[in-house]
Amino acid sequence: MAWSLRHPKHGWRLTSVEPRTRRAKGALSLWGRVRRLVWSWWPWAIVSIWNVAQESWVLALIAGVVALVTYLTLPAALPPRYGLDHEFGIESEEFLATIAGASGAPFASGNAIEVLNNGDAFYPRMLEAIAGAEASITIEAYIYWAGDVGLQFARALAERAAGGVRVKVLLDAIGSASIGAEIVETLETAGCQIAWYNPIHWYTLGRFNNRTHRKSLIVDGRVAFTGGAGIADHWRGNARGPDEWRDMQIRLEGPAVTPLQAGFAHNWQESTGELVSGAIYYPSIDPAGPLNVQTIMSSPESGGSSVRIMYYLSIVCARESIDIANPYFIPDAVAIETLIDAKKRGVDVRIMVSGIRNDNWIARQNSVRLFGRLLAAGIEIYEYNRTMLHHKTMVVDGVWVTIGTANFDNRSFAHNEESNVCVYDRRLGGRLQKIFRDDVAACQRVTRKAWARRGLWARTQEIGAWFLEEQA
Repeated sequence: MAWSLRHPKHGWRLTSVEPRTRRAKGALSLWGRVRRLVWSWWPWAIVSIWNVAQESWVLALIAGVVALVTYLTLPAALPPRYGLDHEFGIESEEFLATIAGASGAPFASGNAIEVLNNGDAFYPRMLEAIAGAEASITIEAYIYWAGDVGLQFARALAERAAGGVRVKVLLDAIGSASIGAEIVETLETAGCQIAWYNPIHWYTLGRFNNRTHRKSLIVDGRVAFTGGAGIADHWRGNARGPDEWRDMQIRLEGPAVTPLQAGFAHNWQESTGELVSGAIYYPSIDPAGPLNVQTIMSSPESGGSSVRIMYYLSIVCARESIDIANPYFIPDAVAIETLIDAKKRGVDVRIMVSGIRNDNWIARQNSVRLFGRLLAAGIEIYEYNRTMLHHKTMVVDGVWVTIGTANFDNRSFAHNEESNVCVYDRRLGGRLQKIFRDDVAACQRVTRKAWARRGLWARTQEIGAWFLEEQA
């Protein structure tokens, strides 16, 4: 079936294939369909109602609770299955226009980016920016934990608040639950405002699975830091061992900071009812560098993940290479197929994940379980084993770069508030490719033979984790 569009004045005509006549990406296997049925709320609701009719009250209650849990954990955003055909490359004129339009995030010119590897690089720069704040500081964080680093940041923020700087700190109510009384008291005594994103109450159960996974520090509305790291002791150091996580932040200066501030303001208003406004948060920003930057603020509220769209389109448009570094790599069926298709058309696909130091058992088991098809297609997979690898980066064809907070998993794509910064720049792409190659030295490459020979206990754990895949 074809469709056409005729301009009423000029008479030009565009004809193409109607999307749904194409083969859908990511068809579910039989077992995948069974798992999806198990995680659907309505079969359990039927079972509950049937048991009520049979006056089996205990079974009715159990089935009702399961129905409620599965309903509340239902993904808020699903992956696209059509329109993921390779039609133009990363370096074509169409790519940037498409990525901006499809994600809803335009490019801003006049920006500078500084890549900061590990806590010994990014924490001093962040504290330096805080110390230099003149008007406002906003922080949105999934993790702000008790400890030396947390207290150091609290004292720095308190000092600026006492000096008249407006300080607002938005923390995820789950991720930052262990912040500790000392830090909170230090901040509040100095006049800093603290708010909690989506605290758990009976009347908020419908949204409990929506967390803010963003990590942003914004100073005077002009300079921002974002990336994989929160504020906690295990990010100190230079990834020399298990106690020093491997991570990356960027320092962003220029107009592309404004979307990060807007994302903070949206979640702050949702959490407190206060509108964040005025020049101290949204100043007029002069150009700070040569880069055109796209700042993507992804939220399940829209019903579709703009970060997922960016990832998938980038993979589809790759022609030479894809380097993905991500701790929790759990690609859905659509992502697996797009990666395999890229490899089939000659793209070098390399994936780096957190290995034996992974702090998330469910994510680790599901990631390993999914290696098989990727390895069979010739995709290279590396496990970083020196410490926990936690940064989230992708470089495509050496020229398209994304650095941010989003993991390559359903939780980031379908449940969390996320932010990613994207840049089309060969110099920055080359820098990130070199970092990727350097990290490979601390990795063990996964071979198809070794993966196939993993033991019964490992496979049993993977099956158990598989039922929780969409919550990883």
